[in-house]
Amino acid sequence: MPALPRLYAHPFSSYCQKVLVALYENGTPFELRMLEDPQAQAELAARWPIKRFPVLVDGERTILEATCIIEHLDRHYPGATRFVPDDAEAALEVRMLDRFFDNYISTPQQKVVFDRIRPEDQRDPFGVTEARAMLDTAYAWLDQRMAGRTWAVGERFSLADCGAAPFLFYADWTHPIDARFANVHAYRRRLLARPSFARAVDEARPYRHYFPLGAPDRD
Repeated sequence: MPALPRLYAHPFSSYCQKVLVALYENGTPFELRMLEDPQAQAELAARWPIKRFPVLVDGERTILEATCIIEHLDRHYPGATRFVPDDAEAALEVRMLDRFFDNYISTPQQKVVFDRIRPEDQRDPFGVTEARAMLDTAYAWLDQRMAGRTWAVGERFSLADCGAAPFLFYADWTHPIDARFANVHAYRRRLLARPSFARAVDEARPYRHYFPLGAPDRD
């Protein structure tokens, strides 16, 4: 029997949760190499010296970046949920929304969080202000986008929703989504109710004290 794919990850990481949602959606068997374990850290460093995670090792292949990992799973471990449609135009829309959530929700959200980790005399208040403004602009765009939609690309849960789930989860902790963006709030609630993401959220609960801004007493 071939070895299970190994995922080097931490359950509190948003990008790791993005991949975990995809794995849990289809019940794909895998081995979690928890990056609290020094041996797992050493294995990751040997495979990927930059040491960013998640990383998936499947046989002789090492797959970097959450989006690429999910596309690999979709191709080699297909299940009931297909993350990238076969239709080229639909697939392009899914990838476009995936990039939106990565670049315009996750990136500014992490800017705010990582700035808080810095020594106070090395912080970047201007950059944080820009990041918060980007989030407000992205929330407004997404609110219009989600009118009449269940998931990011219509009625099918996809790659884009795998990223939207953790990114909107942490973004609302970091820079609360204004109440006027009712479609975004409703979408976030649907994502939290999705069993695959609910499992990822529950597995991360013991690590909430790591959140530099202070995890809110909700979700």
